[in-house]
Amino acid sequence: MNTATTALPATAGAARVGQAPAQRAFRTAKILVGTYGALGTAVLLTVVVLAATGHEVTSFMWGRSAGVLASAAVTYWLTVLAARGKRWAYLRVRIISVVMPVVIVAIDLIPGALPVWFIAAQAVCALAIGATALVTNGSELRAAFAEGR
Repeated sequence: MNTATTALPATAGAARVGQAPAQRAFRTAKILVGTYGALGTAVLLTVVVLAATGHEVTSFMWGRSAGVLASAAVTYWLTVLAARGKRWAYLRVRIISVVMPVVIVAIDLIPGALPVWFIAAQAVCALAIGATALVTNGSELRAAFAEGR
C-alpha cells in the first residue's frame, strides 16, 4: 500500500464523520443554521428600515437582532468545522442549538420589552435553531463523534 497516495483518516472518529449518514445530517444542520441566520438577517434589516423611516426602535431590539445574527454566524462556522471532524466544534453546536431557543424565548417573554412582530420573528428563529438541536443530537452524529470507539 502506497501511503503517499492513500489518504487515511487520522482517527476512526474522523472516518465516521466522513460517512454518508453523518454528512447528510450535517448538510441538514447547515441548512437549518443558514435559515436561522437568514431569519436573523431579516429581523435586523427590518429594525434598520424601521429606524431609518422614523419608527421607534429600542436599543434592546438592536442588540437582540444583532446578537441572533452573530450567534448564527458563529454556529454556522462551528457546524462547518464539525462536519470536517472537529469534535470540539460539534459539542459547541450541540450546546448552542439547545441553549439558544430557550434564551430567545425566555427573553421574548419579558412583558412589554418587545413588539409582537419582533417576538414572532424571533420565535421563528428559535424554531430554526431548535430544529438544529434535533439533528445534532441525533443518532448519526452522536455515533460519528462517540468517544472510546
